[in-house]
Amino acid sequence: MKMYCPEEFPVALFVNGQEMSVYQLTDADLEEWCYGHLFSEGVIESAEDIEDIRIVEGKISVELREDLDVAKLMGRKKRMTAGCGNGVTFFSMNDVLGFPKVETNHRISLTYLLKKRHEFAKSSPMYNETGGMHGACFIMQDGSLVIREDIGRHNAVDKVIGYGLINGVQPEEVILLTTGRVSYEMLSKSARYGIGVIGSRTAATKQAVQLANFLGVEVVGYMRGRMSFVYTKQDKVFNDLEAATSI
Repeated sequence: MKMYCPEEFPVALFVNGQEMSVYQLTDADLEEWCYGHLFSEGVIESAEDIEDIRIVEGKISVELREDLDVAKLMGRKKRMTAGCGNGVTFFSMNDVLGFPKVETNHRISLTYLLKKRHEFAKSSPMYNETGGMHGACFIMQDGSLVIREDIGRHNAVDKVIGYGLINGVQPEEVILLTTGRVSYEMLSKSARYGIGVIGSRTAATKQAVQLANFLGVEVVGYMRGRMSFVYTKQDKVFNDLEAATSI
């Protein structure tokens, strides 16, 4: 059987001519990644803040609205994320604690989440071809999935958030699933967008769970087969599986 390797490339992101950072990215859905990343890091508040994006090999150039103070936004302290893809974030734990509480009316079952997690895994072409990619997806209100993949778990989440921004998807309309660990910066991305439920095939960190409880986000981990862990007590996900365990 022929095995394909996952691909990653260094991409420099420039905002109004100023280099923000260089990222390891998979060369797919880069415009969506750009919108999602800049929003997740507090550089923009909406898709309308971006006036132009130009993507050439190894470089993304973004022009923002003239009234935005780019120097102030870009002058904040960067923090390396705990994961793959050479991620960086401008938000500390204390910054995230200042986010607005997430207000959604989700009330869904573990059976439904696990079914969608299975559909997500089956419909991830890059992972199925290489066995070495991360993915993120929105579960839409009608049950359809919007899936994005990347070498980095943070990048995949930024891509699907970027899709939401570009297409005017409201946070109360979606649930976020990810293949990667839910760390505090992953939780901050979903909370900043306003997503009330995030699920993963692997673990959540203690810091992410603390933030989720404070901000009103439900976190479900280890979504595999008919097993899962519900880390939080937000009453947005109910356990209808005898085999599932809540902690």
